[in-house]
Amino acid sequence: MGTKPTEPARGARPWVQAFIGLGANLGQAPIQLAWAADRIGEIPQLQVLARSSLYRSQPLECAPGDAEFFNAVLSVQTGLSAPDLLKALLDLEERAGRQRPYRNAPRLLDIDLLIYGEGRIDSPLLIVPHPRIWGRAFVLQPLAEVAPDRVSPQALSVVSGQRLERCATWP
Repeated sequence: MGTKPTEPARGARPWVQAFIGLGANLGQAPIQLAWAADRIGEIPQLQVLARSSLYRSQPLECAPGDAEFFNAVLSVQTGLSAPDLLKALLDLEERAGRQRPYRNAPRLLDIDLLIYGEGRIDSPLLIVPHPRIWGRAFVLQPLAEVAPDRVSPQALSVVSGQRLERCATWP
């Protein structure tokens, strides 16, 4: 796994807790998510604290007939800035062969920076908290599993009509 958090060196950025969403609906999606979770754990200045269960969900805001998605959320602690963490995550997507032919296209791997500490960022490249967290059961349920204090029962009830199935195990 990544470097363990310690007291930051003088002038260094303090470590921040962040939450990362993983998703895929092409290829061997569960295996790809496990690969991504392992690679995220190798990012310098990052430690994976918790990994949610793996979930299967129907595509949301996608073309009819798209394959089911597999999703999970990681809780991490990092000394990276939010933009640097996003860059590392996008590099992993690229290594996995992620293509972006159109919005919400099927994907081999999707990695989203969901929450970064208590921060709010609204830039052309990054919005944190992720703007669509609160309307997606496949994000809220795994997030509630690794950070129950971050998701209220009311938030879960809003997405309770979305089909979501917890998988038995990770590959």
